[in-house]
Amino acid sequence: MTSQMRREILEIPEAVERLLSQGADPIARIAAAAREADPAYAVTVARGSSDHACTFLKYAFELELGLPVASIGPSVASIYGAKLNLGRSICLAVSQSGKSPDIVAMTKSAGESGAMAVAVTNDATSLLAEVAAHCIDIQAGPERSVAATKTFITSAMAGLMLLADWKDDEALRQGLRSAPEAFAKAAEGTWPELRAAIAEKHSLFTLGRGPSWAISNEAALKFKETCQIHAESYSAAEVLHGPVSIVDDGFPVLLFATNDAAKRAVLDVADQLVAKGARAFITSDQPCKAESLSFVRTDHALTDAVSLMVSFYSMVNEVAADRGINPDAPRHLKKVTETV
Repeated sequence: MTSQMRREILEIPEAVERLLSQGADPIARIAAAAREADPAYAVTVARGSSDHACTFLKYAFELELGLPVASIGPSVASIYGAKLNLGRSICLAVSQSGKSPDIVAMTKSAGESGAMAVAVTNDATSLLAEVAAHCIDIQAGPERSVAATKTFITSAMAGLMLLADWKDDEALRQGLRSAPEAFAKAAEGTWPELRAAIAEKHSLFTLGRGPSWAISNEAALKFKETCQIHAESYSAAEVLHGPVSIVDDGFPVLLFATNDAAKRAVLDVADQLVAKGARAFITSDQPCKAESLSFVRTDHALTDAVSLMVSFYSMVNEVAADRGINPDAPRHLKKVTETV
């Protein structure tokens, strides 16, 4: 039986197309406001998959705009009641539901502290949208599976749309325009060779560098919540500084690589891990000791990274099925987690 998660993965191209068309004008207006505000830095407020989207956007904004980005723990406002000086900043608050009290509290506090607060949410009528000065509706449509897929992708893409308009970056716009078709192809890949290597394994690494490290973070979370596999995400720059000690013969490693400046460094780490006994898989066709996974490129390295996530979602849904686990209803979890 086809899972709800699988159905929602297949809806990603349509959701992104909807975001590109219906979200274009509102996002362009927010980008114009951001340019006028000329913030000195940005902050993000999020948890879970939404926080991984924020990590992805952190790298994107730092690399493309030269704008420093920091993550703020929502408990700073909701639990500790601390007031931050956020004058001359832009705050991106990302939440699929827009309901979690801690995210709402921190976003409200950020706006009161001088930030230009922007809600990025799948519910434009939510309390988060209400407390923010601006709202980006990610246009994902209903997402019923507990594991976020459409909302992660559309949150990341909405942030890239904001970036493209803010910078007036035609190359990134082209990457965005090419994404729906690329994502439809990416959704068909299930990486059977990686699935076979995981088999009955209960622990693995996911790795990346820069924007692809954010993708790695989301992948590790999905292994845990949909497959009950203990997956740890590391930057390829960090994994050799201690974590590599647990690598033994056949230890699975998934490396996310895109065609950006970090690619060579990720390939080098893949070679080192294979030499230590790991069974490594990488999203690259460049020569290295790791096994190559299929991938679908877009017209930009940033949207390429998002495309990798679409293929990963398709694969991890199959891993859950292989293990007899329902990915739509992970144990101990519910769709909306409201933390204080």
